Amino acid sequence: MGNRVVGRRRYVAAAFVACATAMVFSSAATAATAATKSIGPDPAAYQQAVNRGLSYLASAQGSDGSFSRHAGPGITAIVTTAMLRSGRTPDDPLVAKSLKYLEQFVRGDGGVYGDGSRYKNYETSLAILAFNEANRDGRYDELLGKAEGFDKQIQWDADEGHDESSPSYGGAGYGSHSRPDLSNTAFLVDALHALGRDGNDEAMQKALIFVSRCQNLESEHNVTPFAAKVNDGGFYYTVAAGGSSQAGETPDGGLRSYGSMTYAGLKSMIYCGVGPDDQRVKAAKAWIDRHYTVAENPGMGQDGLYYYFHTFAKALDAVGDDMLVD
Repeated sequence: MGNRVVGRRRYVAAAFVACATAMVFSSAATAATAATKSIGPDPAAYQQAVNRGLSYLASAQGSDGSFSRHAGPGITAIVTTAMLRSGRTPDDPLVAKSLKYLEQFVRGDGGVYGDGSRYKNYETSLAILAFNEANRDGRYDELLGKAEGFDKQIQWDADEGHDESSPSYGGAGYGSHSRPDLSNTAFLVDALHALGRDGNDEAMQKALIFVSRCQNLESEHNVTPFAAKVNDGGFYYTVAAGGSSQAGETPDGGLRSYGSMTYAGLKSMIYCGVGPDDQRVKAAKAWIDRHYTVAENPGMGQDGLYYYFHTFAKALDAVGDDMLVD
């Protein structure tokens, strides 16, 4: 296949249509009508997809306000954020029930997670997104302040015995402190970004160190032994605890890059204040140019496809370019 020019609104919409029932899309992505008519979806078709997703969610909500209650508060937080970003208000009955459900998971340590949860960072970070969207009158100021403090407290740093030389430094894990990974760290960065934190925030600076080390790019930001073995600009799951990639290893022990983590890494770097001229961003975008697709999660096939679409849309919106060439 030769080069194909792809519009940003088009690929954001394609990802949304594929998972409209719970996509957390940015306000910029909803402004499809502002794009050139030759780029992007038909506004009516786009709105129809949003409305169908909202209709499904209305039919799928539990009597207690939850969505997929068996999975803890995380999915309900994703759905609540999606509804709020789609135009529903915090006082909308559907949203209000979900917020009330989420409120019962607020803990004394500031976290928002289920009983015995192994996913405290995920759940708290997702809850921050939902409560922040609903915080239009300051009703959740205190809750959000404590939740931010909790997420920062479980970030790997000196409190866990790791200084900047440690491969684990700056990352976020599931909360049990088995090891940090790029997925958890990306959700932490999403939450801090939603709260208005940028590259000047200490936690964001720490996160950027970890994210940079999960990129297959040999540079002053990444001198780990993995970087030179692949060196294609993509990202993998974690550099910590000996390193791991869900896409597997090369014969010499390199950690293969794959789609969902590359988009997660690129988005996190942008949220942490890394500019478009930085070699890390350029290398990640070059990897995306080579591997752009909505047919699969590159490097993983159909595995993690919803996660890929979700991260894919948010990352390319964060990049902000109207066009890319594959």
